[in-house]
This record gives sequence, C-alpha cells and structure tokens, in this order.
Amino acid sequence: MDLSPATRAVALGRPERTPGAPVNPPVTLTSTYLAGAPVNYARVSNPTWEALEEVLGALEGGHALAYASGMGAIAAVVSLVPVGGVVVVPRHAYNGTTALLAERAAAGALTVRTVEADDVAAIVAAAAGADLLLLETPTNPMMEVTDVPAVLAGLSREDRRPVVAVDNTFATPVAQRPLEWGVDVVVHSATKYLAGHSDVLLGAAVVAPERADLLERLHTHRTLHGAIPGPMEAWLVLRGVRTLHVRLERASATAALLAERLTAHPAVERVRYPRFGAMLAVEVAGGADAAEAVCALVGVWTHSTSLGGVESQLERRRRHPLEVRSVPENLVRLSVGIEDAEDLWADLEQALRSAG
Repeated sequence: MDLSPATRAVALGRPERTPGAPVNPPVTLTSTYLAGAPVNYARVSNPTWEALEEVLGALEGGHALAYASGMGAIAAVVSLVPVGGVVVVPRHAYNGTTALLAERAAAGALTVRTVEADDVAAIVAAAAGADLLLLETPTNPMMEVTDVPAVLAGLSREDRRPVVAVDNTFATPVAQRPLEWGVDVVVHSATKYLAGHSDVLLGAAVVAPERADLLERLHTHRTLHGAIPGPMEAWLVLRGVRTLHVRLERASATAALLAERLTAHPAVERVRYPRFGAMLAVEVAGGADAAEAVCALVGVWTHSTSLGGVESQLERRRRHPLEVRSVPENLVRLSVGIEDAEDLWADLEQALRSAG
C-alpha cells in the first residue's frame, strides 16, 4: 500500500503484528549480542535505532542512519571529503557547521568556499571541482532559501559534481524532501522538530537509494568514531516523529500568522520568513539592546537556544561567540511551537512594545 508520509510516520518502525505483541518497539539495552548473527556488538547496530531509521528513511525517501547528535551527522558527512578537498557552504549556515569546517580548514584538512545561499550561479561556480556541497535551506538563522533543483541543474552540466548534502532540520520532510530533487544526503538535527520535545540529542543522515557507497562510508564512520545514539534517545525521537505532521501543521500555521503581523509592527525593522515551516526571524528596531529586551520580557515564549520543541523559543543569535559576524546584532530567531496563536502573539507584542 502506498502510504502518505503522515501515515508512514505513525505506522512504520513497529513490531510485527502478532497476537499479544507490543504496539511500540522496546528499548533494547544491550552492549553485545549472542554470536552467530551478522551483528555481534552494539556499536554497529541496535534494534531501537533500526526502528527509527526505518521511519526516517521512509519519510525522506532514502536509507537513514542515526547519530549521537546533529553535529555527529554533520561531522560524518564532512568525513566524506578527502584530505585537501574542497567544501562549499553558505555563509550563514549553522554556526556549529561553520565552526567545524573552520577547524578542519585550520588543520589543513580541507578548503572552504563560502557562498550566498540564494545565489544559484555563485553556488554552481563555487562547486566546480569541489568534493562536498553542504547546503542549508532555509539557512540558520537568516532564513535564506536556496533553489536546490536549480543548483542541481547547473551542476549536471559539470564533468564531476560534488556530493550534495542538504541540512533539512528547519523544513523537515513535512515541508521538503531534498532526495527527490536529486540530492545525495539529507542531514537532520533530530533534536529539533523530529523529536519535538526539547528532551533529547540525536542526529540523522539519510542517503539517496542509489548512493549505497555513501551509506557504507557513513556507517563505517559512525562505527569507528563511536558517534552512536543511545537506545533510549532513539526511542524518544521515534515517539516524537509519530506526531511530527500534526505539530508542524499547527506550528507552521501560527508562524505564518505571526510573520504577517510582525511585518506591520513598528518595533520590527525586518521579518525573515521563508513562507513555509515554523521558523522565522525578526530584526528588532533599537539594535542589540532592544532585541535582548524582547527576549527578556516574554512570558509565554521561552528564551533559550535550540528550536523545534512544542514550546515556542526565541533568542538573539549574535549573543553566541561563534555566530557569523554578518548576522545582524538585532536579529531574534523565533521557533514557533504549538501553543495558542493569540497567546503567542499577545506575549510577543507586549515584549516588542515594552522593549521600545
């Protein structure tokens, strides 16, 4: 039966339907297995990971591997680059990603080419001769959108294209499925929307079905570097994925409403909203101090880093030392949760008024 993604999120990754069987997969807590099977040690695989990987693979349209964190997944993808190779990345990518690449570049392991996320021609030109094109769309925290199909069309005219990876954390497979465009690998910080409850760290990489070579290399990297998730963490993410579609439907509708109202607010200089998903950012009139005041004055919103939980979160991104310097000092990133939309608006609006 050809199931919709929303149904796959609920139906897959379950135990076999036999009388008396549990509805949910168990948390398999073991470090080793009885001899005689292909897997004999738990750093290689775990049934709880496999249940989650089945669901994530089905949602993105590929084969999934779970990692200890989103950065674990990003590091695994970067490991695909040979020593001395070239990585192309948007200027405003997640600061953990840019910091990792800067560290590897400083060690002489690779070269980084930085591009503007919305400049297709520049991305294609920079990708010539590169080994990895690591995109984010929307970017974190500037909310820039890349026309990935157009980029891939441009790369198709090259003699050798790089491995193309897309960080799909913000959009999730609810909003876009980059493997269907021809991307090689999708990565997630599953800590965020996939898990959805701000209670777990986990990452994932999903590889296109035709790239079994990459899947093997990423699996080997995970095994040898020990970037494995705990079974309890995998189980929590799997439970969160069951409600992904309904959470994103609610949060995305509220984000669209907030973006419309914020655009007209006198205390907001600019709204950055990609017109899909539940993430947006605003540039607050009055500079960094006013932006910090907004974050301090909310009562329903949670002033904290990270995103994607059922609770709405906000923060001024330039408070982090690793944030890219071209991110405006007054930019506040908003992760919209599932609370009542009018309550969220009233709380945010009073903070904007008071901060001014």
